[in-house]
Amino acid sequence: MTQGLDLEEPDISGMGMDLRQLRYFLEIVERGSITGAAATLNVAQPALSLHVRNLEARLGTRLLLRRPTGVVPTEAGEILARRARSILAEVARTEAEIRGLETDPSGRVVIGLTGTIGGLLAVPLIEALRERYPQITLQIAEAMSGFVAGWLSEGRVDLAVLYEAPADPGLACDPLLEEELVVLWPSDWTAPPEIAMAALDGVPLVLPSRAHGLRRMIDAELAGDGIAPELAVEIDSYSNIKNLVAAGFGASVLPWHAVAPEAEAGRLAVSRIVAPGLWRGAWLIRPGARPVTRAQEAVAETLRMVVGDLLARGVWAAARAPGTAPSSGASPPDANS
Repeated sequence: MTQGLDLEEPDISGMGMDLRQLRYFLEIVERGSITGAAATLNVAQPALSLHVRNLEARLGTRLLLRRPTGVVPTEAGEILARRARSILAEVARTEAEIRGLETDPSGRVVIGLTGTIGGLLAVPLIEALRERYPQITLQIAEAMSGFVAGWLSEGRVDLAVLYEAPADPGLACDPLLEEELVVLWPSDWTAPPEIAMAALDGVPLVLPSRAHGLRRMIDAELAGDGIAPELAVEIDSYSNIKNLVAAGFGASVLPWHAVAPEAEAGRLAVSRIVAPGLWRGAWLIRPGARPVTRAQEAVAETLRMVVGDLLARGVWAAARAPGTAPSSGASPPDANS
């Protein structure tokens, strides 16, 4: 008996589809163009168009909407693409794991990083993997934390390092480190060596939007003192936050490592937050229910090693291992002297 399409949980295996068809359809969706997908797949465009029509006839619903600029998936097409992406990723992981049983770990691993973490971690991680596991191909995807978390849930990335542990029981979260946040000021403002968060009441602030985990943390700290931030500018870019603070628009709160070069060059002034300070954690996150390949385990192990080395050498400035007593954490130097 032929199954109908269940838009909540479609059973692809019962639809007579093979992996090639799923790859073709997913390529069309991700390219947003049948022509672009045909060039990438080296398949004639009429053949791909026929492939889509056959899929739509089999499922009894439209999968793509044709527009002058290309194609976009319908609701059913989005569901099929999401399930196809998960199935193809699982097949690739299975093949890599079986082939690697008798050899060194190999295969492709995709890790999602935020921009600030990627700036510190990407190069040393790639170098360490090249030395330890040369048969592993690492792909790094950088974006804001919300996008990276979404990619993880959708199976687009295998591992992620984020500043928030997502409230998703399907994800396994391991703490990597904690980093100290500081208040930054225009260089011509009077910056005390230390400041309480409550002292920012009434100070114009340049902050990321509420979609950003750092902003939520700052708002929560200020709310604990019964105050709300006085916003000068909202912008989701560390580099632009620093530029706006340097130009005199207001103060801000960022990780020390993100502002150390500008502070040492005299473009910004910095104040530490009074003890115990303000710290945020970074987490290594992976899907808890999804099988983990040897290559993914090797990347996770190497990542922990690289983070430990960055902490030991002080490269990840003003950061400490999880659970370290505040008095032993690395502190920023007096950048205002």
